[in-house]
Amino acid sequence: MGLTRQYLRYEPAALFGLVASARAGVAFVALRGERGRYVAVPACEHVFVWDTRKGEKVLILKGLKQQVSCLCPSPDGLHLAVGYEDGAIRVFNLLSGESTITFNGHRAAVTALQYDHLGGRLVSGSKDTEVIVWDVINESGLYRLRGHKDVITQVLFLKEKNLLVTCAKDTLVKWWDLDTQHCFKTLVGHRAEVWGMALLSKEKRLITGSADSELRVWDLTYIQEVKDPDEPESKKSKGSSSPGAEENGEEDETLELDEHPEERIVKCSKVGSIMREGRDRVVTLGTDRMGKFLACHGTDAVLEVFSVLSEEEIQKKLEKKMKKARKKAKQNSEEEPERSVELSLQDEIQRVTSVKASSKIKSFDLILSPKGELKMVLLLQNNVIELQCIRTMECEYALCSLFVPGDRQVIVGTKTGKLQLYDLASGSLIETLDAHDGAVWSIALSPDQHGFVTGGADKCVKFWDFELVKDESSVQKRLSMKHVRILQLDEDVLCVRYSPNQKLLAVSLLDCTVKVFYVDTLKFFLSLYGHKLPVLCMDISYDGTLIATGSADRNVKIWGLDFGDCHRSLFAHDDSVMYLQFVPKSHLFFTAGKDSKIKQWDADKFEHIQTLEGHHQEVWCLALSPNGDYVVSASHDKSLRLWERTREPLILEEEREMQREAEYEESVAKEEQPVVAGERQGETGLAGKKTIETIKAAERIMEAIELYREETAKLKEHNAICKAAGKEVPFPVNPILRAYGNITPSAYVLEVFKKVKSSELEESLLVLPFSYVPDLLRLFNEYIQLGSDVELLCRALLFLLKIHFGQITGNQMLVTVIENLKKTTISRVSEARDVLGFNMAGLQFLKREIEAKDEVTFFADATERFEEKKRKRKKKEKMVLAVL
Repeated sequence: MGLTRQYLRYEPAALFGLVASARAGVAFVALRGERGRYVAVPACEHVFVWDTRKGEKVLILKGLKQQVSCLCPSPDGLHLAVGYEDGAIRVFNLLSGESTITFNGHRAAVTALQYDHLGGRLVSGSKDTEVIVWDVINESGLYRLRGHKDVITQVLFLKEKNLLVTCAKDTLVKWWDLDTQHCFKTLVGHRAEVWGMALLSKEKRLITGSADSELRVWDLTYIQEVKDPDEPESKKSKGSSSPGAEENGEEDETLELDEHPEERIVKCSKVGSIMREGRDRVVTLGTDRMGKFLACHGTDAVLEVFSVLSEEEIQKKLEKKMKKARKKAKQNSEEEPERSVELSLQDEIQRVTSVKASSKIKSFDLILSPKGELKMVLLLQNNVIELQCIRTMECEYALCSLFVPGDRQVIVGTKTGKLQLYDLASGSLIETLDAHDGAVWSIALSPDQHGFVTGGADKCVKFWDFELVKDESSVQKRLSMKHVRILQLDEDVLCVRYSPNQKLLAVSLLDCTVKVFYVDTLKFFLSLYGHKLPVLCMDISYDGTLIATGSADRNVKIWGLDFGDCHRSLFAHDDSVMYLQFVPKSHLFFTAGKDSKIKQWDADKFEHIQTLEGHHQEVWCLALSPNGDYVVSASHDKSLRLWERTREPLILEEEREMQREAEYEESVAKEEQPVVAGERQGETGLAGKKTIETIKAAERIMEAIELYREETAKLKEHNAICKAAGKEVPFPVNPILRAYGNITPSAYVLEVFKKVKSSELEESLLVLPFSYVPDLLRLFNEYIQLGSDVELLCRALLFLLKIHFGQITGNQMLVTVIENLKKTTISRVSEARDVLGFNMAGLQFLKREIEAKDEVTFFADATERFEEKKRKRKKKEKMVLAVL
């Protein structure tokens, strides 16, 4: 058996050239105790935190593979919730930069995230049209809310009431009562998608943005649930809001108070609209944290900012208007001017300014500093700030480029057919030549480094030499380009490449063929045909024996350059192959495709070696270092990525196995979710989803229970042997239990149970077969009697009783177990509640003590300062008297 060929693995080393991706929002974050200075932005799969004063990157919150789709900072400023394209949510600690919590529940990209005002709950909306409420403290999902029929665009918690407002592309705004987890009201006053919404004026007003230039404003009236005066109060609220409806001249029937008394929680009535300057749809609508400023923008580059007046300011304005009206009435000798004086909506929400950006705005965030200064941060579509960049040069639409030997100049081929020569040191344009009548699609340096060749859309291949010319203005000579020869062809030229010995020139044409010519005579040598679509890229190996071609038909073909025979055709990418390059001094080559992947291949064995995944959009080009240790790739996601060759050997069989495992894990996540017996698909559901982690957790619990069964059976046998022998026989300890410090089998099951992530507990128990449940219930009884992890065990116990209720109650063997559990659980839970109550009372007492101390200290300080002032005044008076 021959030796297996060894390959070395390439690993991602750096990501650069990227400031922010335009996929998710931008958010101010509190870092090092400062608000309004640091900004978090999405950057492909990572989140970058930038210092806006210094223009420096201060923190990178590293993601896995999926792109960031949503950001939301916590109210305390210590955490940042990040939503991803695959539906996962990770909560990062901004002090350490580490991910502390992961939630898996959505089946598509997360589109909206919001914390409640205390930061204890997090709500997420997704492209899968579902809303999930998560418990951040317990690190678990609470419930899933279903009802929308399209992508969720915004979610908002109410501070005072336990209510949630959601809007989506299905034109609906839904109100959810989180106590009962149902939708009690749906606003249907929009004719197109609702793209954003915000709560104003202490949550007494809702403003929504749709696909037109109108921001709709709704008045919210919360109906108090009082036993006796409930009916008159609701009538009163209805009457009080009717003048507002008459004023606008329209009243939507669907927005009246619901007829059913149980649905009387909140009343929404449209009070008017604010017109935006932009005519297109609202992209983002939001307020600052205090709710004093409202801002919105469309698909253009203008951000419109509005000021929201507080109740006191509105009252003052109304009083001024009343005064004016009284004055006027006196002059005209009229009576009762009060009725005619009313503030319009435009008086209450005033336009402040419009901010024009340099490019299309993708999102924004506002923060109001204590001094009253409003700070805004805008995330633009173009990657504006280029950091870590050596030189930026203004040029025409560039299609290809080439470093001149010596790396002091660069030649750029443009869409208009020009060749532009730049000096790298100064970044200045030295010379522009009209090279082709159409676009310059390809440029290649000759191996002797004396010149280069270009191919264009004008069906010509042109040969150029470098030369030194003398300018009239300067004494020194400068580099220039001289046109030497031309090769006329029948089709547009897409790519040109020299063979390393400079004897042959390969030219790919629009007719899907590659023609090979002799360089010296320009005579035709070979025609390589077989691709179904044009060849976009190609390269010739270092020894000149092989040529590899990549095409828009997604295939890579490997040809021999001696006879032009096709050695092998490989299906390379799921989309067009955009770039191909051999690794120096080898027959290995890299390809880049529009499917956002980079792949390495062996041209001798025709095998796929590895896939480099990291980019999130089309990869346009690659560059390899002369020794092959580094690969740099550039993509449409505006990022440049560096890949480094490690010393780690790569075994193909292992790679294939890992790939199969990854495919299996993906298929598991896409499978149908497990169903709870007797439960129908309703408005609410379980927050989590079945993933490979939940299956593995269930398997670990099953293994632990099996070990417990085996060990208890062994212990019984051992006791019987000891009884028969009449002496103590040594008992062999299981190696797993020994590793855990010689614990009992039941304690081992509890250890495994505790290691299941809180967010995955319910889904893991849902996957667990019922045959393991009786053992678990007996063990739970034992644990709760000992008083260990009562909260966790009660949560698991109640969930198991809920999903296996019929089987548990129908099993006579489990009746005594359930009775015992009932007694022990009630007593232990009441004990835990008493401890919590005692601790709460103790903390409140300490708080009062500290407050009292602070008041005493403050009073003492104030007295001391007053005495000091008195002494100084007396001293001053004495000095004045002495002078007199």
